[in-house]
Amino acid sequence: MAFKFEKLLVWQKSLDLTAVVHEVSKKFPKEELYILTSQIKRAADSVSLNIAEGSTGQSNAEFRRFLSIAMRSDIEVVGCIYIAQRRNIIHEDDFKMIYKMCEEILVMIASLRKSLN
Repeated sequence: MAFKFEKLLVWQKSLDLTAVVHEVSKKFPKEELYILTSQIKRAADSVSLNIAEGSTGQSNAEFRRFLSIAMRSDIEVVGCIYIAQRRNIIHEDDFKMIYKMCEEILVMIASLRKSLN
């Protein structure tokens, strides 16, 4: 592994989140393709991308900034699944799975941010 982020468990878990969100969002109705489907996929991708980008920054302060963005993206995914639930377009099992993954990732990002102080 050549890059620092590849060794981070939180980054690996964020890739799992991206894969799950991608599969679950395939079940969303076509009329959501450019609305909620696009939004949730971009938010999930943003978690892993910000962890990766921030890890190769110039300082711990910069990495913390990118981790803050990753945290907000993680929370955005949760917001999206609540909207999907309200619109009756996500199965309860999928909701619970994504919610749990987001919770776990959020805790991991917060711990990583704290360790950079």
